[in-house]
This record gives sequence, structure tokens and C-alpha cells, in this order.
Amino acid sequence: MKREQDNEISKEKLEEYSQLLKANQLKITQPRLRVLDSISDKSTAVSQPELEKILGTEIDRVTLYRILASFEEKGILHKVFDLNGTATYALCSTKCSAHHHHDQHVHFICSVCNSVFCLDEISVPKINLPANFSLHSIAINAVGLCESCQEKDV
Repeated sequence: MKREQDNEISKEKLEEYSQLLKANQLKITQPRLRVLDSISDKSTAVSQPELEKILGTEIDRVTLYRILASFEEKGILHKVFDLNGTATYALCSTKCSAHHHHDQHVHFICSVCNSVFCLDEISVPKINLPANFSLHSIAINAVGLCESCQEKDV
């Protein structure tokens, strides 16, 4: 019984996620809804292995991989690599679209727990590229101690 309650998505969130999937021409499926809910519940970016632990046997690894890839392609999620080189995923801003991410902000990575935080309020400076150069992405990471690890260190 508790397991079922943990998996329930509120009506408001269900409507929000459904609209997001419709806007990106994706079928509304339970696995997609669960992935969106699991990621939006986190205060940090989440890796595929973490999602596998959260979702348990609800969604198999291949399906999860495909969902993450399609969400990234559609501009629903952006990918950030942690200090170990593991891909983590966070929700994109509403300005993102397929193949065109606008999540150009700094990411903070904790050097102790390896959590990745989006610092949306810190913008990446404009990059002036030489002629005939094309920018696809910018990654600026700040590394230090998150609040939780800093409290443990005191």
C-alpha cells in the first residue's frame, strides 16, 4: 500500500507533465510521467543509476535510457556531467526546445557528495566566437561543498 502511494502523481502535476509531453509531441505514458515526477521531486540533477533505484522495477533500464534520451532531445531535460563523468539530468527551462537548449547557467558540483545543482540565477557570459564557428553548448561548473556537506564538516 505504501509503495502505491509513493508512486501516485498529484492531479496538478499529472496535468502539468501531460501538457509538457503533448507540447513536445510525445505520447503520455506512465513511464514518462514517472520519470518526470521523479526528476522534478529532486533538488539536484539525477543520474540514470539513481533513477533506476528510485523507480525500482517499474521501468526497465532500456526504457529509462530511451526516455532520458528523448527528453534531452526535446529540450525537456539537460545533461550535466558530475565529477566522475557520470551524466546527470535536470529539468530544462521553459525556453528550451528540441535541439536548442537555453539552460546556460552555472552548475555547482559538491566535491564530497558529488551532487549537481543548477544555479539558474547565475548566467553564463556571452561568448563571442570567431567567424564560421558554431556554438552547441557551454558548460561552466563551480566545485565546492554543498550546504549539507559543509554542515557535516563543521
